[in-house]
Amino acid sequence: MPGMARKGISGSTLKLIAIITMLIDHLAAGVLLRYLQVDWSETGVGIYTLMRGIGRIAFPIFCFLLTEGFVHTGNRRRYALRMAVFALVSEVPFDLVFRGQVLETTYQNVFFTLLIGFCTMAAIDAIGRAESAHIRTRTAGVAVLPMLGQAAAAILGMAFAEALRTDYGARGVMCILVFYVFRKSRLAQIFAGCLAFVWWEPPALLAFCPIALYNGKRGWRIKYFFYLFYPVHLFLLYLLCVALGLA
Repeated sequence: MPGMARKGISGSTLKLIAIITMLIDHLAAGVLLRYLQVDWSETGVGIYTLMRGIGRIAFPIFCFLLTEGFVHTGNRRRYALRMAVFALVSEVPFDLVFRGQVLETTYQNVFFTLLIGFCTMAAIDAIGRAESAHIRTRTAGVAVLPMLGQAAAAILGMAFAEALRTDYGARGVMCILVFYVFRKSRLAQIFAGCLAFVWWEPPALLAFCPIALYNGKRGWRIKYFFYLFYPVHLFLLYLLCVALGLA
């Protein structure tokens, strides 16, 4: 029906929900946790737990939007390069807030996870396109080979995230791929996404409420705000820790 696509919430609104819940999560993990290590209290622990639970909403939304971006972008190479740049830029403030060092290499920020997920989707898509190009020359028995190649690409992507020790690691890449595999059906994405998250991060299931309301529209054209927000807010949180004597 005409106009139905405009109902619901846009991609930019989804991003705002994700960054607000992420900010709440990082306030708890980067600031409140430091305070509790100095002055422990049951009330503080309860607030910390609640804030971290709210923060679980962010990652599924980022995974969903990454898949949308992958499918609709006109230049995947530029998209990946942009993520790589911000992954590198974000690493110092990430380490300052969560590791207490200028540069610490045993745990990497979530941009690396998203980048690996993006590159894994690209590999799976390339294998699928190669299959389509040669479909007339294959027999039914050979058709299984591209599927094996795609499965291998998925496993390698997850293994690389785990080896690099990125935020969310192999599970993060797996969840991105779940959104990608079921991209042709929103209902299937939601169902499969809930199954992917429920076994290790139950509060993340709340993210599928706004995802279900997504209307397919981009919304406000302030793309770089969302990229810049990640390193900037981490650096500001570190300055807050310094001001409070918690750094």
